[in-house]
Amino acid sequence: MEKLGGMNTESNKRLVKQYYEEVVSKCQLDRVESFVAEDYVEVHDNKRYPIGRAGAKEHILGVRSTYPDMRLIVHRQIAEGEWVVTQLTMRGTHSGEWQGILPTGRTVEISAVNVDRVVDGQIVEHGGAANMLGPFLEIGAVKIVDKRD
Repeated sequence: MEKLGGMNTESNKRLVKQYYEEVVSKCQLDRVESFVAEDYVEVHDNKRYPIGRAGAKEHILGVRSTYPDMRLIVHRQIAEGEWVVTQLTMRGTHSGEWQGILPTGRTVEISAVNVDRVVDGQIVEHGGAANMLGPFLEIGAVKIVDKRD
């Protein structure tokens, strides 16, 4: 097994899975420090946002304000060196306003692929992509127009 910085790819995968399924899913903010580095960075659209642990906690709380019963389910992971790629599903009830969309009470599923970098047993970088079309259709934010009529 490949060792890197005292950790190996299997332990990096376990760390990321535990963070998603336990800390994030159960909103255990007091455990974030055990998983996320102080200099934690989020990457979106190739832009780096150094948000640190406080930002990671704020992100969890923000998502949970829309989906208070949110659960992340890890389906599979691939790791190489410091990098862990995770395929997962987020399930939750749309109970709070989200990007101007009023709560619908509908349960949504969002499939995603996340890419995390683990250094010395902590997540230092996170990015990924989520399939948002399905959830937008579910909550009525997007409507399909049939042009054949």
